[in-house]
Amino acid sequence: MQLFYNPNINETTDSFTFDKEESKHIIKVLRKQGGDILFVTNGLGFLFKTEIVVGSDSKCTVKIIGFEKAPTPKYHLHLAVAPTKMNDRYEWFLEKATEIGISEITPIICDHSERKLVKTDRFEKIVQSAMKQSLHYYLPRLNEPISFKDFIKQKNEGLLLIAHCEESDKKSLKSVVKPNENVTLLIGPEGDFSNKEITLAMDNNYTPVTLGSTRLRTETAAIVACHSIVFINE
Repeated sequence: MQLFYNPNINETTDSFTFDKEESKHIIKVLRKQGGDILFVTNGLGFLFKTEIVVGSDSKCTVKIIGFEKAPTPKYHLHLAVAPTKMNDRYEWFLEKATEIGISEITPIICDHSERKLVKTDRFEKIVQSAMKQSLHYYLPRLNEPISFKDFIKQKNEGLLLIAHCEESDKKSLKSVVKPNENVTLLIGPEGDFSNKEITLAMDNNYTPVTLGSTRLRTETAAIVACHSIVFINE
């Protein structure tokens, strides 16, 4: 099944028209025509079965002939991950985390961050594409970049964790995460979190955790953490 995305539809929508770019892809590239069936999600758990009624490459219009809703996830996984120096590595993380099954992502700017400026427009497209490719019906929430200090001040959900590389007392991730529990996990930049940031996190009820005995790159650590938590919840 090929999945399309339209955030503006819901269970009361009768028909809608894809934008020009998506219409051209459907008609010219995929060679779809009137009467063909397309499956569409709005990223909110709904899967819509639609039929093409206007097969124009500039204005592909479909009517909704049925829909179903996927069960609401039993847990919320929020990864706050520092942007990597090389942008493509962060994009790789976004793609794979979406495929694996993440709920929310926040880029956090830390003391040791080499990349301070982050534009999320391209990130959003990568997340949407990965959602469609992996046939997920819930689009992960991608937040705007925020400083580490401001993020810590926020009211974040469930179990609060910080993964860092300092030699200190840390618990293993698998020993603290339980099924059906909301998790917020912090992953630092290439230079790791500063001691000040680690202390601030712990002062705000974040538990230090380790992801294993090896030192991982930022994007690798984020994927390991994401997969581990999803696996625990299966």
